[in-house]
Amino acid sequence: MPLKPREHDARYGELDHVMRAYLGQPADDVPERRSAALSAYLRHTWHTRPWALAIAERQLRDLAENPPGRLRVRLGEFYALPDVGLPNEEIRAWLLVLAEHLKEAIEQGQVPAPGGPRTHWEWHARFPELGQLLGGWFSQDMPDEFTDHEAALLDYVNSTDASLVARLTGELYEFLALDEADGDLALAELGMEVDPPAPYSPRAWLASVADQLSNRPTPGGPPPREPGQ
Repeated sequence: MPLKPREHDARYGELDHVMRAYLGQPADDVPERRSAALSAYLRHTWHTRPWALAIAERQLRDLAENPPGRLRVRLGEFYALPDVGLPNEEIRAWLLVLAEHLKEAIEQGQVPAPGGPRTHWEWHARFPELGQLLGGWFSQDMPDEFTDHEAALLDYVNSTDASLVARLTGELYEFLALDEADGDLALAELGMEVDPPAPYSPRAWLASVADQLSNRPTPGGPPPREPGQ
C-alpha cells in the first residue's frame, strides 16, 4: 500500500519540494556548480522557509543512502522519484551532490539576493494565488466562458474566499515591484493563455487588477475612499 500522507511528509515532504523544482529543468548539478532548478529552490526557500533547507538535506541523504528494498517497492511504501532524465545508476550520486550543495549553502550562509523567479516552479512557488487566477480563469477557454476579462475577474472574486483575494492583491503588488519581470513571459509561466484586454500591456493590466481589488469594499467595513478624499 502507498505511504500514508503523514509518513510521506515526515520522510520525504521537503525532498518532494526539491524534486518538483526540477520539472522541466535539467538535473545537471555537479559538485562545482548548482543547476538552475536547485538555485531556484534555494532562492525561494531561503527567503520563505530557511529552516526547511536542513530538512531537505537530511531527506536527500536518507534516500541516497537508504534506497527502498524490494519489499517496500513491492508494497508501494516508498517515494517514487520523478524522472529527472538521469540513468538509475547515477541517481544516488546526484542526490548526494544536491545534499552537499544545500549543506554548503547553510554552513556558509549563502543567501541568494532577492530577485525575480527564473523557472516555472519558482514562479508558482512565489505567486501561487496569481497562478491560480491566471491558470484557472484566463486559460484558452476564457472567451467561451466569459464575455470579457472583467467578467472573468468578477467570477474569481465572487467564488473565492476573501482572504485568498487579499493574498492575490498582495502578490500582484509584489509582482509589479519586480523591475526585471518580463510581463508576457511571466503571465505565460503562471498559466495565462489569452492576451490582456486592449489597450493594456501585461504589466499595466495587472496593475489595473491590483487597483480594482485593493479598492473593493471590505466585508463589514467602510466603503472605499474616493480619489482625493
